[in-house]
Amino acid sequence: MAAIDDLPPLRDVIRRHDLIARKSLGQNFLLDLNLTGRIARAAGPLEGVTIVEVGPGPGGLTRALLASGAAQVVAIERDRRCIAALQEIGEAYPGRLRVLEGDALTTDPAPSIEHTPARVVANLPYNIATALLVGWLTLEPWPPWYDMLVLMFQREVAERIAAVPGSKSYGRLSVLAQWRTEARILFDIAPAAFVPPPKVTSTIIRLTPRPAPLPCNARTLERVTAAAFGQRRKMLRQSLRSLIADPIPLLAETGLQPTARAEDIPVSGFVALAQAFDRHVLSSAP
Repeated sequence: MAAIDDLPPLRDVIRRHDLIARKSLGQNFLLDLNLTGRIARAAGPLEGVTIVEVGPGPGGLTRALLASGAAQVVAIERDRRCIAALQEIGEAYPGRLRVLEGDALTTDPAPSIEHTPARVVANLPYNIATALLVGWLTLEPWPPWYDMLVLMFQREVAERIAAVPGSKSYGRLSVLAQWRTEARILFDIAPAAFVPPPKVTSTIIRLTPRPAPLPCNARTLERVTAAAFGQRRKMLRQSLRSLIADPIPLLAETGLQPTARAEDIPVSGFVALAQAFDRHVLSSAP
């Protein structure tokens, strides 16, 4: 394993700070610095770039990002045990690491970003990964404060994000992600690379924001896809009844077949459906 800096090996850091991974925090530490370096390179040239990292743990990916030239890393860490280890990294890279202690679901990193562009690069805690992604995808205004997301998910979740219509993995997350970003699966990471090893393969995926996605209210799109995929094996004329009493006029307005199923509808079709639903709500208002 090639050294990327003069800091101690990650196993020594974990032992010295007693950083036993906690399942309750979704922690699986990635110790292979070759792999953390590969993840950092997946985010493109980092000179002059601010990186937001969620759940750095003992700092393996943090070190790779800084060694790769990131101007600044803003690391959001909930586990107080990891703070001392991260501070040691900060001392080795003066002025380039800022640690925000807190829950990533409620911590806004934007005010801490000193250099642009900004990117999110993270080995996300499994238990909050999807919620974090949905939050980043529904930010307003759009385009967002980041120009790229390079994220690690369970393989199954990554496949859902990048799935195409007609596939078994295509669903609500696919529509939301592909509406506002271009998603590309990059590579897998085997369970053996982590401490402790998870029971599933992990996957790195890159999402690049679309500068001008089809106009749509994000919350409405979430509601429409929730209804449609809530009963994914049923036809739209039935599944959309949880959204509207009689979905037939709505479907006619958008040109979608009432007998179609959610998994066969492209992103543009769901956007049209959300637009039509908003018009319906507006016209029905007293």
